[in-house]
Amino acid sequence: MAERRIVLDVLKGETVFPPPIWMMRQAGRYLSEYRATRAEAGSFLDLCYNPDFAVEVTLQPIRRFGFDASILFSDILVVPHALGRDLRFEEGRGPLMTPLAANEVARLSDIDPSSFHVNLEPVYETVRRLRAQLPGETTLLGFCGAPWTVATYMIAGHGTPDQAPARLFAFSHREEMAALLAILAERSADYLIRQIEAGADAVQIFDSWAGVLDEDLFELCCIEPVRRMVERVRTVFPETPIIGFPRGAGGLYDSYRQKTGVTALGLDWSVPFAQAKRLQAEGAVQGNLDPLRLQAGGAALEDGVAAILRALADGPFIFNLGHGVTPQTPVAHVEKMVALVREARR
Repeated sequence: MAERRIVLDVLKGETVFPPPIWMMRQAGRYLSEYRATRAEAGSFLDLCYNPDFAVEVTLQPIRRFGFDASILFSDILVVPHALGRDLRFEEGRGPLMTPLAANEVARLSDIDPSSFHVNLEPVYETVRRLRAQLPGETTLLGFCGAPWTVATYMIAGHGTPDQAPARLFAFSHREEMAALLAILAERSADYLIRQIEAGADAVQIFDSWAGVLDEDLFELCCIEPVRRMVERVRTVFPETPIIGFPRGAGGLYDSYRQKTGVTALGLDWSVPFAQAKRLQAEGAVQGNLDPLRLQAGGAALEDGVAAILRALADGPFIFNLGHGVTPQTPVAHVEKMVALVREARR
């Protein structure tokens, strides 16, 4: 008999108590073993593209904490990298790329799909190895960046506080922005399909910069590309759950699931519980502890976990952070959070 993967049960609409738990960026710098593997790999891209290293860092938090889901270790910018854009990571500066000009967008569609997947084959190999090595009860999540969030880095060439370069690009070059997002949606969907073929049980689409857009651009840049992605994935894998995470979307969360077709919603920590409950009435939700509560520990952590469980644990719910765990988070605080969730009583 196959072992039960409770994250999948929740994604399909079941209520499980205590709820399953995992963390965004659970493989990361807060773990000493991650830092050691990162140093051995040499560069961040080597860490992502070498299946030996990528499998190791993906498994590290599962060994430590026994999370109910394991998420592929990679980076959202491997998609534009596979499309031929240059990419490097510098300590203290993050990802750096040559900014994409409006007249360069059309050329991206000329990239041969077969070469795109050849470039990403190490990622697919990582997924295959993970499915073989993970405990049977552990859900394996694939992921990619949403087209808008990926586009912000391609256009600016680096991270910015408010994504002004990409927003200006959308206002000044609306047709080119729509074309760029369409290309990224198609290739990102194909990327997710290959991850599912390799063994991913479910996938998550990270739209980390959804919260900087007005309502008009949210429809153009966040809703439409993700809708196209979901539709494309579902033509091949109609039953595979898809988690959408439009961080910072505020009131625009309310129609996101209906308009995009995602199975479940990842909630950031700013989403009020009343809104979260309304969203949960439509299907599974995931979140939404402030990562700084986890970093702080003590009463801030205990009160935050308790409030979330009171509000959301009576419906289909996956406990997670409202964004990624911070590098400064003590391991003991993560252990405490896991215990608080798993030892919870109604």
